[in-house]
Amino acid sequence: MSMSHTQVATAQTSNVGLAQDHASKVNDGGEYLVFSLGEEHYAVDILKVQEIRGYENVTRIANAPAFIKGVTNLRGVIVPIVDLRLKFQLGQAEYTQQTVVIVINIGERVVGIVVDGVSDVISLAADQVLPPPEFGARMNSDFLAGLATVNDHMLLIMDIEHMMTSDEMALMEPAAQPA
Repeated sequence: MSMSHTQVATAQTSNVGLAQDHASKVNDGGEYLVFSLGEEHYAVDILKVQEIRGYENVTRIANAPAFIKGVTNLRGVIVPIVDLRLKFQLGQAEYTQQTVVIVINIGERVVGIVVDGVSDVISLAADQVLPPPEFGARMNSDFLAGLATVNDHMLLIMDIEHMMTSDEMALMEPAAQPA
C-alpha cells in the first residue's frame, strides 16, 4: 500500500515530533541506575534516585490499586510504595532478599518503587539511546524514555517522572513548568 504525499508529509512531521519528544526525555545521555523486573532490565535516571532500601512491609491503604503496596514512613516522610512488577502486569511479585525499594525523588515528592534487584550504574551517551517504538493507542509506552543495548541486553529506560505524574498513577501532580 502506498502513501499519498499528504500522508508521507504527516508521517514525517509525526516522526519529527517523536524525535523531539525522545530528545527531550533523554537529554544528553547521562547516568542510569539499572534494575531488573523478572528477566527484563530497566534503567532510571540516577539523578532521580534518593536511595535504595531493602523491602520492608508497608501499611496498606484501603481501595488503593493493587500495584500500590501501601505507604511507609521514611524518616518522617510518608512515602507511597509502587510495585512495578504488578504495575507492568509481569505476574505476582515474589519478595526475596534481592528485592529492593528504589526511593525516587521527583520534584518535591518522594515515591518508592519495588523492583527485583538493582545491578549497576551505567553511563549512556545520547546516541546510545534509541527512541521507544510506538505501539498505538492500545498499549501505552509513555513511561519509556528510550531503549539501549548494553552487553547484549536490551535496556528499557524509564521516564519515571512522566509515569508517576500520569493520570493512571495519580500519585503526584506534574511539576510546575518554568515561566
